[in-house]
Amino acid sequence: MTNSNRIRPIHSGQDYAAALTRVEVLMGAERTRDEDDELDVLATLVEVYEDQHFPMDAPDPIEAIRFRAQQFDMTESDPALIFGN
Repeated sequence: MTNSNRIRPIHSGQDYAAALTRVEVLMGAERTRDEDDELDVLATLVEVYEDQHFPMDAPDPIEAIRFRAQQFDMTESDPALIFGN
């Protein structure tokens, strides 16, 4: 890893964008062991930043089932075939 690509904390939207860009580059290439480590650390930093700045509530369980059923073009009664009554 070069000095310009050194890993640092994500403090701003600009830092976040730069980290995402670097993650994208690393994911699209064959990596060395050092680059694998860099990707692992960057992914962790990005996850922490996203958890702090873009929190997501857990979905309502019924809505989650409806959404997933919709993705598979299931009718409202089809999940009963899987889960039972």
